[in-house]
Amino acid sequence: MLSRLQVRNYVLIDSLDIDFPEGLIIITGQTGAGKSILLGALGLVMGAKADASMLSEGADNCVVEAEFDISPEDDVRQVLEENEVEWDEGHLIVRRVVNRTGRSRAFVNDSPVSVQVLQDISSRLVDIHSQHQTLLLSDRNFQLGLLDFFAGTVTLKDECAGRWRKLQALKNELADLEARIARLAGERDYNEAQFRQLEAASLREGELAELEEEQRQLANAEEIKTGLGLVEELFTSESSGGEHMSLDAALKESVRALMKVGRFVPASQQLAERVDSCRLELDDILSEISSLNSRTDLSESRLEEVEARMSLIYGLMHRHGCSDEAGLIALRDSLSDLLFDSTQLEERRSDLMDEIRKASSELEDTAERLHERRSDAAVPFADSITDSIRGMELPYAVFEVELLPVPVCATGKDSVQFRFSSTGRNAVDVAKCASGGEMSRIMLALKAMRARFANMPTMIFDEIDTGVSGSVADRMGSVICDMGSYMQVFAITHLPQVAAKGDAHYMVSKDVDPATGKAVSTIKKLSEDQRVLEVARMLSGSVLTDAAIANAKSLLENRLI
Repeated sequence: MLSRLQVRNYVLIDSLDIDFPEGLIIITGQTGAGKSILLGALGLVMGAKADASMLSEGADNCVVEAEFDISPEDDVRQVLEENEVEWDEGHLIVRRVVNRTGRSRAFVNDSPVSVQVLQDISSRLVDIHSQHQTLLLSDRNFQLGLLDFFAGTVTLKDECAGRWRKLQALKNELADLEARIARLAGERDYNEAQFRQLEAASLREGELAELEEEQRQLANAEEIKTGLGLVEELFTSESSGGEHMSLDAALKESVRALMKVGRFVPASQQLAERVDSCRLELDDILSEISSLNSRTDLSESRLEEVEARMSLIYGLMHRHGCSDEAGLIALRDSLSDLLFDSTQLEERRSDLMDEIRKASSELEDTAERLHERRSDAAVPFADSITDSIRGMELPYAVFEVELLPVPVCATGKDSVQFRFSSTGRNAVDVAKCASGGEMSRIMLALKAMRARFANMPTMIFDEIDTGVSGSVADRMGSVICDMGSYMQVFAITHLPQVAAKGDAHYMVSKDVDPATGKAVSTIKKLSEDQRVLEVARMLSGSVLTDAAIANAKSLLENRLI
């Protein structure tokens, strides 16, 4: 139940901190006093859309906080645990803060939560019936939901919805898969030809750089051999007359001469070692030059092979828009994957079709079980609502529930139509035949049934008695009062017959500050004497008569009988 409500800077409410008891709680007040504002504040803390217009004039933010007492068996506890919110032994504090930009934050037991989680929690705590909710009587989903509450098939309907979503997901996957298969089939011949061309090329990374280097060497082989031969000759040639010796021989002779001098000039010893080191390095260089010279190929046929291979790779790169062999190799592999993927897709399509057949069968089975349960409950449900409506001065009224077949969907294979007749004959669609007062009575009967079967802790009626008066209002007040015996009920009403039934009575009023000219709404709990005056005002208007006061006392005394 809702035990406490605190509001700061919400529209015309500057500050409000009020406790609520169990049972039937009546809220009254003049038209425009702010009853709907109070309801809006509660709606905000339950997850309604927030915007900056909710803030009082000049306020930086508005805060609405509601405290609930809930039992350990309540399924709210599971929602809290799933969202890592502290349980706190059944004490629940829900808070919503809205800043000047219209952005809001939500907290449950001081843990930040999303608005979706807030709505999920609050939907299990409070059911608000707004003034215009009788329009829901023409909503087939609303009607079906009420029947499911009575039949106890809410869980089964959730299972059906889950199977429906699974089937739709499988069908969507199959549609996407078949589109891919069709696209691949149209491109298969082209992709296969491209792949075979690249596969036949036997590409490898770095090959083109190697070929380019080899091509440069082959194309300039004669010039290379001439240059290398000249170096060899310069290193090794000697003149026939002995006037000139080879470079190696000259260095050896230099070393010997320096070594001799070293007996007299020690520094020449080091010079001899350096010359000898140079000789050895030059000897090694000559060896490598000779090796290069011997490996240099003058083959015209090899040059043609290299240039043909380079032409092939360059041609493939140009055709496929690649900058190197790596790009061609990646393209080849992707084409291979595409060709292989079509086979895998065909296998997945076969598996999906099997899964769809199984999911369709499971959905059909669940929908059939749901239909049977609904069929069994339709007549008892209609009889229950009929009895309730007849107790509100429609003695010949008939309420019927007709199940209509529809293709299997998330809610099963049924649609439902509520039919009504105030005379007991020729019942037709309730949305087409009921007057405003009849609609109010029907909705009250339906809400009372739903509250009982849904185990809803708190119900709020915002002028559900619109369109009725007199003894009918008294009967509706009795129904609401009966609901207050097993749950907490708030009734916002203009009817004294209903107001007199409450266990507690609160009055909303609006005053204007003479200094600032600002209108402010407040709510206060009435004492027994104050209740008499308020009910008398509701009976006679602004001028209280002795008869109205006596009538008010009588109404309030009768509630205790």
